[in-house]
Amino acid sequence: MPTVKVRNLKNKEVGDVTLSDAVFGVELNEALIHAAVMNFRANGRSGNSATKTRGNVSGSGRKLWKQKGTGRARIASLRSPLWKGGGNVHGPQPRDWSYKMPKKMRRGALRVALSERLREGNLIVVDELGFKAPKTSEFIGVMGSLGLIDKKTSAKTLIVDSLDNANLVLSSRNVEKTKVTNSFGLNIYDIIYHEKLVISKAAVEELNDLLDPKREGIKEEKAVSEKPKAKKAAEPKAKKEAADAVEKKPRKAPAKKAVEDEGDILEIGKEGDDK
Repeated sequence: MPTVKVRNLKNKEVGDVTLSDAVFGVELNEALIHAAVMNFRANGRSGNSATKTRGNVSGSGRKLWKQKGTGRARIASLRSPLWKGGGNVHGPQPRDWSYKMPKKMRRGALRVALSERLREGNLIVVDELGFKAPKTSEFIGVMGSLGLIDKKTSAKTLIVDSLDNANLVLSSRNVEKTKVTNSFGLNIYDIIYHEKLVISKAAVEELNDLLDPKREGIKEEKAVSEKPKAKKAAEPKAKKEAADAVEKKPRKAPAKKAVEDEGDILEIGKEGDDK
């Protein structure tokens, strides 16, 4: 498992951190990274470009001159695509460019990108990104001590820490080529676009939990097992009372008329036998 030196804001080593081999030790897969970047960019497209067809442009719909006898080209409408100011043919129309990419592929691309940044030596682990007040000058001084900002040039830097760190967010938002995000908002495009990656020690632990394939399966199984069972729909109160009343209702005794009829039948049968 790879081990990285942990630095403080003055660029001094204060300890070591062990990174998960399943997250930060993955082989390079350029095809997977390319697919993830293309998916991210496609999902970010607004898709609102549009052109006017002959039914949308302004202008009269009547025939400007007769079909024959003028010597000019025949014309049906001023809004025809053949004429200046007419409609556009087969132009772009608003559409949705987004498409879904499997979750395992997206997370796999993140693991590949993080591993490659570590192999390049462009991943810096910081103990804590704490600032007493939101000061841009203090933030620039810290970036300079970490070797990320020079007098002439500055590297594109992605900082991964908690977004609850308000002083860090406010201090860095006016610095060009610098972006702050958290471990849950980390995406493949930001990792590829930015040359340097600065991660806090707490964010490293979160990434180990989020992107480890073995832990992902355990979390999903727990979520399924802890899912509450659906409750049966409660019957209406009036319906329930009616059903109880039917069950408690006593059975009716046999009618007297039926008994008398049976007796008459028996008497008639006896008289027939006597005859």
